[in-house]
Amino acid sequence: MTFVFEGIDHIQLAAPAGCEEAARTFFSGTLGWNELPKPEALAGRGGVWFQCGRHQVHVGVQADFVPAAKAHPAFAVAGIDALRERLAKSGVSVIDDDARADEGVVRFYANDPFGNRLEFMETATRRSAE
Repeated sequence: MTFVFEGIDHIQLAAPAGCEEAARTFFSGTLGWNELPKPEALAGRGGVWFQCGRHQVHVGVQADFVPAAKAHPAFAVAGIDALRERLAKSGVSVIDDDARADEGVVRFYANDPFGNRLEFMETATRRSAE
């Protein structure tokens, strides 16, 4: 019997109780991700789900919530400069990081409304396709 990993189905970010409207404002409003309906069996737990490209991002309620300041998902972006501008117009601070610039990677970090660290990155291959 063998198995093969096919990739990531979703990532989950933790958030405090009552996070849903702030999550919708940021992930749908600012980032432009579509909200997904939660399965009925999970809806009572709170939180909200979004579609990000081929993957899903689940924002789940955690009773003893502490934001992830170091651990983070990294989102591949085409048009990272436009995203940076959109975040700035929405009042979201970004932290540039050129540690991988020699590899042709443009990236920056931002926090979601709950303080979780998010990385956004674009590779030279994506940039040249623009």
